[in-house]
Amino acid sequence: MAHDTLPRQRPDSAPTERALGLRQSTALIVGSIIGVGIFSLPYSLASYGPISLFALALTTVGAAALAFMFAVMSRRMPAEGGPYAYARAAFGNGIGFANAWSYWITAWAGNAAIVVGWVFYVEHFVNKGHIAGWSILIALAGLWIPAAVNLTGVKNMGAFQVVTTILKFLPLLVMSTVGLFFVNTANFTPWNVSGGTNVSAIGGAMAICLFSYLGVETAAVAAAKVRDPERNVPRSTVYGTLASAAVYLLSMIAVFGMLPTSELAKPANQDSYSVAFNQMFGGTWAGNLVAVAVIISGIGALNGWTMICAEMPLAAAHDGLFPERFGRLSGRRVPAWGIVASTTLASVAMVVSYLGTTGADVFTTLVLMTGITAAIPYGFSALAQLKWRWHDDHRVQTARLWRDLVVAAVALLFSIAFIYYSRNTGESWWVVWGPFLMSGVAGLLGIPVYLSRRHRMTEARRL
Repeated sequence: MAHDTLPRQRPDSAPTERALGLRQSTALIVGSIIGVGIFSLPYSLASYGPISLFALALTTVGAAALAFMFAVMSRRMPAEGGPYAYARAAFGNGIGFANAWSYWITAWAGNAAIVVGWVFYVEHFVNKGHIAGWSILIALAGLWIPAAVNLTGVKNMGAFQVVTTILKFLPLLVMSTVGLFFVNTANFTPWNVSGGTNVSAIGGAMAICLFSYLGVETAAVAAAKVRDPERNVPRSTVYGTLASAAVYLLSMIAVFGMLPTSELAKPANQDSYSVAFNQMFGGTWAGNLVAVAVIISGIGALNGWTMICAEMPLAAAHDGLFPERFGRLSGRRVPAWGIVASTTLASVAMVVSYLGTTGADVFTTLVLMTGITAAIPYGFSALAQLKWRWHDDHRVQTARLWRDLVVAAVALLFSIAFIYYSRNTGESWWVVWGPFLMSGVAGLLGIPVYLSRRHRMTEARRL
């Protein structure tokens, strides 16, 4: 039954290369989740205090629910496109297109966000005066080097992803183990420094933590590139998410336990993991090594997300929902047009972030917008699972049925929270609601594309 739902390839498309095994697809998950954000997360959460650790734990529950849900759904339907394919099979071409379009925005806009954070750590060594022109050139290198790796083929992309994932995972693993021996429990008080209630502090901290788990679905999106997807996609999704969650929680406990909240809140300590490593080992050499690890981490995340930027349009093009050029494969059997187009859009969004104060405000709004555009396919995937499992009640064991229904309900609530907490801070209504307005505008831009493609779409096969 699952194979009957696979998107149909266009006649002019070369067969895709299934070059990602369990190791590479797990690295894709870990590499996509762990970018540069975790390394500055303590600084971002310092205004709330150690209570942020509880917020991160709650966010981890939601992320784990999404991971387990995608694992179950990928066994049922191991199709390229992941969340897009699930939404299309459950609700038809219209909803399928909306999900593909929304997720594509998330992918390239997220790359713009990652590369700007990545530049901050590169400039730990070069361009210390933060001259905008040089920052832009560094960021362009950060975007186009992974694009070049992806253009050389899936096998090279997978090997690059494994190496960068190991190198980025090591400092987090050290902090999650050795760092715990340097914890001073006195640093966990005061628990809440936000000045608000515990509930409001947890909610505000979750608004930041939510963005740290984007990527739990990437193996499902790239299912067409994974060998034995019915087996490897679910396993890599669960393994990758749980491994990321473990080092997230333990390393954050270590950092908050090592450094007082007042120290974490200082702008000079924005690279909080570097500061913590320097405190553990003395001097500055350890912090410099962490900065190098963050640079590698950012390149690895950009490498994985560059692939994902092209995979969703590729799947949609195979079904006739996106223009044909997105579905054509190069001689290296990669969707070159999708890689180049997505990297170009990310480059434009990145340049906007360096246009001064106004540009920075627009970019912050763009980052929050990715939370909304990611939550849409997350939410529809949860709704698809709820729909399928409800109709499966006579074919599925009761315990497994209710487990999957509960997991999907938690994932749906997590997706709604994703959208709710994507509001910006500020007094102006435009600033506060800017992410929603920009998401709406980006969504409207997809309407002409949908109208031009609606008579060329293949019929969505329902499960």
